[in-house]
Amino acid sequence: MASDVSDVSVEQVKRTSARLLTLLGPAFVAAIAYVDPGNVAANLTAGAKHGYLLVWVLVMANGMAVLVQYQSARLGLVTGRSLPELLGERLRPAARRSFWVQAELVAAATDLAEVIGGALALRMLFHVPLVLGGVIVGAASMVLLIVQSRGGQRPFEAVILTLLGVITAGFIAGLFITGVDWPAAAGGLLPRFDGGGSVLLAASMLGATVMPHAIYLHSALVRDRHGRQTDAAKLSRLITATRWDVGTALVIAGAVNIAMLLLAAASLGGASGTDTIEGAHAAITHALGPVIGVAFAVGLLASGLASTSVGSYAGASIMAGLLRVRVPLLVRRVITLLPALAILAFGADPTWALVLSQVFLSLGIPFAVIPLMTLTGDRALMGKHANGRWMRAVGWLAVALIVCLNVALIVLTILGQST
Repeated sequence: MASDVSDVSVEQVKRTSARLLTLLGPAFVAAIAYVDPGNVAANLTAGAKHGYLLVWVLVMANGMAVLVQYQSARLGLVTGRSLPELLGERLRPAARRSFWVQAELVAAATDLAEVIGGALALRMLFHVPLVLGGVIVGAASMVLLIVQSRGGQRPFEAVILTLLGVITAGFIAGLFITGVDWPAAAGGLLPRFDGGGSVLLAASMLGATVMPHAIYLHSALVRDRHGRQTDAAKLSRLITATRWDVGTALVIAGAVNIAMLLLAAASLGGASGTDTIEGAHAAITHALGPVIGVAFAVGLLASGLASTSVGSYAGASIMAGLLRVRVPLLVRRVITLLPALAILAFGADPTWALVLSQVFLSLGIPFAVIPLMTLTGDRALMGKHANGRWMRAVGWLAVALIVCLNVALIVLTILGQST
């Protein structure tokens, strides 16, 4: 009898686990925003210039990202609407249009960094001119968007998850043949700075991690996947699955970011020219060999391809929610591709363009996180799923830290302090 009960329990666990796995996916799409070319530039520069000093920033930023993305997903699950839709319902027409303008600017800034990152990867791998590389990245992202529009949410998630695997392998590969000083890395968990340059880098790392378009997007992803749930039991299961989804996806993204910093700290310390992605790639290739250099470039290319597709999806969700206008994803892709191609065509410094894009993203973060925490704490909207006292306290503390560090990024950038 005991054996029968045990067998039944094991079978129930297996069925429950299988059901849970089928509900995972949206957070992995959102997690792409956390391993985009902006992250690559910030993390490699931090490791090359300051060693293991800023490991704690990535750990803290990843914890904040888990909190913020879970709040966004839960908002979409409980209400059946995206964050931009809810804001569009509450704002007056003029305020709604103004909010849309700033949201579109940060989405465009995100897309700029991602297209440039992909174009740089193609130049490193195949010596493709930057403008042509940008066109190729844009065309490839259109293919991914066709998968989403024609195949549905799950095939799109599967493609993005595959690219996330490539990104993970590409950026972690170097750790297997480099000598990380693990005691020093553990010491990097102690919060501290070393001059204004490290503060600027810390703010850049946070700005590249907690990204406004991912916050807007996650609520739309779960809405598109699950719709609005009226069954309380199913809603509870979805919320539980979302915790696992967000936790798993962002632990992977966080591990990739930390791996980049550890790789740079162990292999690029003192190397010149590592304040650009191409310079870091050259230094990695010199220090660890061409195989690791190729793996790094492939990871960067996958990052650019996946990120720009997800960014276009986010932009479409923002426009639909705030303006109540739906523009086909492929049309948006063409329009948003033009600024990046123009910057590449005019010969602007890609690193300068990446820095500028992070400043724009920093300006947009408060506009996303403050309404998010306000709405998820609203009992009239969220019912019994509204944030409790402790969650509100932790959430608003995270918001305050995010805003303060990003204000520091903006101020230090205006003052012209170099990373």
